[in-house]
Amino acid sequence: MEQKESTGTVFDIQPFSVYDGPGIRTTVFFKGCNLRCKWCHNPESISPVPELLFYEDKCIGCMKCFKICPVKAHAITDQGHEIRRDICTLCGACADSCYAGALKLSGTVMTAEQVFGRIEADRAYYEQSGGGVTFSGGEPVLRTAFLKELLMRCKAAGIHTAVDTAGCVPRSVYEEILLNTDLFLYDLKAFGSPLHRQLTGRPNERVFDNLDYLLQNEKRVIIRVPCIKGANFEDIRRLPEFLRTLPTVEKLELLAYHRLGEAKNTALSREAECFETPTKEEMLELKQYFVGCGIPAEYRE
Repeated sequence: MEQKESTGTVFDIQPFSVYDGPGIRTTVFFKGCNLRCKWCHNPESISPVPELLFYEDKCIGCMKCFKICPVKAHAITDQGHEIRRDICTLCGACADSCYAGALKLSGTVMTAEQVFGRIEADRAYYEQSGGGVTFSGGEPVLRTAFLKELLMRCKAAGIHTAVDTAGCVPRSVYEEILLNTDLFLYDLKAFGSPLHRQLTGRPNERVFDNLDYLLQNEKRVIIRVPCIKGANFEDIRRLPEFLRTLPTVEKLELLAYHRLGEAKNTALSREAECFETPTKEEMLELKQYFVGCGIPAEYRE
């Protein structure tokens, strides 16, 4: 779907966020990602275009979606209520009419002005808490021109800016947004490049090169590491040897894997790969391991 540079597809704008940077923040989630993380907890963020989610457990069988759909994309089969995604036009009429919340259209094309209006509405909370706006996804830097315009608007308005990124993009992208980004939340999925390719579909040499570039340019960086048993849980113990070679990293956030993405994959008619969630004791031990290596770390369930 071609879009003008002044627009982008957003699948959520979350006010009062306290986990995406300092203070109270508004987190803007862009659709579109160039990684395919096997554990992705926001699978609706992968495609750059709107998508329809169907939560069968919420369906009350009112059949209103059958009646209102202009192309008859809803059908009853031996497997139950199914959506014929090959003919669905993503008009959203069924989701708008579903008062049970079983259907949800994820993704809205918005202008930078519309998004900024939502951000600016919570300015008082940023000022009181030392917060601001965080752009996440998906991979927000893929919409470089749209993101750059939003960052420039926020900086001009005195709103603190953060970008949550996985780093697997050309360096030129960061050159475009460097000046107007106060903080980078930088995701490291795995240390070994073969494992990174296995888990995400891409190698990670560029990820580490871009991280070094941001730090060499004296940008504030918080590194985030998803911790998934059966995937990267042992591999990430190799990170300290790399992190100690870098200029100062503000801190390391260890994010325990959760299974929220499984229900979303089912709602998108996709198969989900299941992993095991680390226990609190395992996460505390991992945190202490990094601290013992001289890396400031904290963990979040």
